[in-house]
Amino acid sequence: MAATATVARTARQRRSEKTRLHERQLELEELAIRRTALAHQQRMHWELLARAIDDPSLAAVIDTYDQSIPAERRRQFLYANAWYVHLYHLYQAELLDREELYTRLREFFQSPVFREYWEASRHMRASLDESSVEAQLGRMVDGLARELDESDTDEWWVVGTPPTD
Repeated sequence: MAATATVARTARQRRSEKTRLHERQLELEELAIRRTALAHQQRMHWELLARAIDDPSLAAVIDTYDQSIPAERRRQFLYANAWYVHLYHLYQAELLDREELYTRLREFFQSPVFREYWEASRHMRASLDESSVEAQLGRMVDGLARELDESDTDEWWVVGTPPTD
């Protein structure tokens, strides 16, 4: 009887392990599908932005910047947005952690055009759901911009404290 119980327990453990392995395989497949979809979405975003950057008549469709800003600068803002979204997608795909994202954005903020873009797009970030990852990252970047503005050092690469995940 003990042998039968041991065999039954072993069989249950094997079925349980097989189920866990199958569930893990499904999770990994789902992750791969999400990453593929994200990569496709990023390619589409870039393609659409590139068209808008190249053709001002198409840019008018998505250009929500203040119309007193010269058209050439607004095109630069669209390009800056493409870079920001690219970094955001790298973060979302877990190819960058929050600290690496912060470090790369700190470098981008050395460009006066990128700083101007960030300020000009404030109204866009204000419309985000405050609890969303995108809004949280926006607040992190706002803090970085403040720290860079308030810094009294030329060594911009040491300004601020990169967040840790």
